[in-house]
Amino acid sequence: MSGRSVTRKPKIALSTTDHDRLSALAATISRRSPDIADALQTELSRGKLVADHLLPDDVVRMGSTVTYQVEEAAARTVKLVYPAEADIDAGRVSVLTPIGTALLGLSPGQTMPWMTTSGDLRRLLIVAVRQDASDRNAVSGAERVARGFPT
Repeated sequence: MSGRSVTRKPKIALSTTDHDRLSALAATISRRSPDIADALQTELSRGKLVADHLLPDDVVRMGSTVTYQVEEAAARTVKLVYPAEADIDAGRVSVLTPIGTALLGLSPGQTMPWMTTSGDLRRLLIVAVRQDASDRNAVSGAERVARGFPT
């Protein structure tokens, strides 16, 4: 695999609410954690903004339960949460962690390069995304293609 293909990032979609809240979070932490704030802001700036109710239900958003696989490792299932809710033992991963930021806006089948906290470049694959019942009014299936969402 060439270095270029390892670091190419896929298209992502973000709800307007997540974008607004996460932009405020990035601004809030920018003084004490500029690298983390910059990483989050970079992902937010490259995402396609979509009204909350139009975002497909298989796109990772805040509160999503995501099953992903990193290279040859076993698949792992986590919930993407805000920092105050994070608890790795309970499977709740903060959006401010490298893996949390990398998951944001992806859909099943997409792969994403991400840098571990130790500085190693890894590639993750989204296996499945599930939303809580309260988030079920999103778009799915063939509507994704018709509305131009990443596949």
